[in-house]
Amino acid sequence: MPADPSRIVTARQILAHLGLTPADLGAHSDPAAQMPTLAEYIPRVEAAASPGTRRTYGTYWNRMVAVFGHLRLDEVTASDIEALMRQVTATARSRRTGRQGRHAGEHVIAAARAVYRRAIADGYIALGASPAHRVAKPRRLPNPRRALTPGELQDINLVARSSGNDVILDALLLRLHTETACRRGGALALRLVDLDTRHCLIRLTEKGGTLRWQPITPILAVRLQEHAQVRGAVLSADRLLRYRNGQPISSRRYDHLWRRIGDRLPWVAAQGISTHWLRHTTLTWVERHFGYGIARAYAGHTDSRGPATTTYIKADLHAVAEALAAMTGQPHPLARGQDGQSLPAPRQG
Repeated sequence: MPADPSRIVTARQILAHLGLTPADLGAHSDPAAQMPTLAEYIPRVEAAASPGTRRTYGTYWNRMVAVFGHLRLDEVTASDIEALMRQVTATARSRRTGRQGRHAGEHVIAAARAVYRRAIADGYIALGASPAHRVAKPRRLPNPRRALTPGELQDINLVARSSGNDVILDALLLRLHTETACRRGGALALRLVDLDTRHCLIRLTEKGGTLRWQPITPILAVRLQEHAQVRGAVLSADRLLRYRNGQPISSRRYDHLWRRIGDRLPWVAAQGISTHWLRHTTLTWVERHFGYGIARAYAGHTDSRGPATTTYIKADLHAVAEALAAMTGQPHPLARGQDGQSLPAPRQG
C-alpha cells in the first residue's frame, strides 16, 4: 500500500524537531553494523595502551585476534575467553622460573579485560556486560622468592666473576641490583644523564613510570661512569649499561647470566633464582635492620595501598643513604653527617 502522505509529513516534522534526517535513521538502523570485530578493535586498544602494557599483553591480544578476531565485541562469550586461557596455559613455554603456565593464563584474562575496559569506555559495551570480567583468574600461588643467604650471594657473585664472555659487565649488574634493589627494567632504562657521581645517585625509571633517585656507593658510581665512558656512552640520553661492542644491553643479558650461573650452581637452576631475588635480599636486610618505612622507600614503593600508617612513616633520601652505607660498610655523601660515619646503630630484631 502507498504510504499516507499526511503521515510522511508528520514523520518529517518529528525528524526535523529532533534534528535528524532520514539518512541518519538509515545509518543507525542496524546497531550490529556499528559494533567492531576484535580484529578491528584491538589495534585501537594497542594504540591507546602504554608501551609497558603493549609489551605485557601484545602476545595475548594477537592470540585473541587469531582465535576469535572475526567475532564482534558483543559476540565473544566468557566461555570463549576461558577456553583460550586453558589453551594458553597448557601450551605455555616451559621456563626456568615458570609456574606451569599459570602466569600465562593470568595474562590472557588480564589482556582480555584490558580490551573490554576500553570497549566500555568507548561506549560499545555496557558496564557489567564484559565477558572477560566473568572469568576468574587462576589463583596465584605463593611466591617462592626469598632473601639469599650471604653464602649463596657470595657463590653467585663468584661464578659471575669467573665465567662468561664479559665478567666486568656481569659483576657490575649484580652489584647494581644488590645495592639498589632496582628491578631489571630500571637498570635497562638507565641513561648517562641518570648517573650523578657527585652525590652518588642514580635516577631509576620503573614500573608505572615511577621516577626516583636511588643512592649508590661512591665506588659503584665511579665504576658505572668508567663503564659508560669506555663502552661509548657519550650523549646524555645514551644508555648506561653496554656490551663491549658499545651496544646497549637488553634483557637477554640477564637470561644468559642466570642460565650460566644455574649451569654451575644447580641449586640456582632448581629454585629458579633470578635478578628479582637480589631485590628480595636487599629489601629484607633493610627492613630487618632499619624498619618497614625505610625499606618501603628503598624499594621505591609509592602506591597508597596498605595501612594508613604508611602515610606517616615516609623515609627520605638521607635515610635510604644511611641504610645503604650500613649495608655496604661504605660512607655515602648523603648519609646524615655527610661523611657517612654518623650512622645510627641498626635496629635489632
